[in-house]
Amino acid sequence: MNLTLHADYSLRILLYLAEHTDRPVATREISEAYGVSRNHLVRVVETLQSHGFVKAATGRFGGVTLARDPGEINIGEVVRRTEPNFRIVECFDVANNTCRILPACSLRGVLEEALEAFFAALEKYTLADLASMKGSQRISDFLPVQALGNRLPVANHGAGPQIGIR
Repeated sequence: MNLTLHADYSLRILLYLAEHTDRPVATREISEAYGVSRNHLVRVVETLQSHGFVKAATGRFGGVTLARDPGEINIGEVVRRTEPNFRIVECFDVANNTCRILPACSLRGVLEEALEAFFAALEKYTLADLASMKGSQRISDFLPVQALGNRLPVANHGAGPQIGIR
């Protein structure tokens, strides 16, 4: 099984925000920190915001912040809400299944069990748990960007939504 980049970036954004709860963080800062497209991160932030994981504000003092305490953000819930589907094999998609052996196959049941075990493991953890697991090291210590703070002027130049642009 492989999570999409959307789910992966969702988790990375939340981890970054968990380390920066003292201020709104610009998507530009997160983009530069992880070396990923800001446009893609904006879409991920929109998903996280629509599910109540983050708050986003535009403008000079805008940015992204956690909408809940890190202890209230369950990792299993984040993955379930940000991953578009969990059709591990074709027969998980009942509407489009063309597998001829489905009536006699036990693989689907085994894979369903494995998927539930995957979620059971994720659901044991919150964002706070993940943030505290690394001990004294911070994720930011491994990223090549400094906090952008409120020093940057607002710039859009017609480039789409201004979620956390500074």
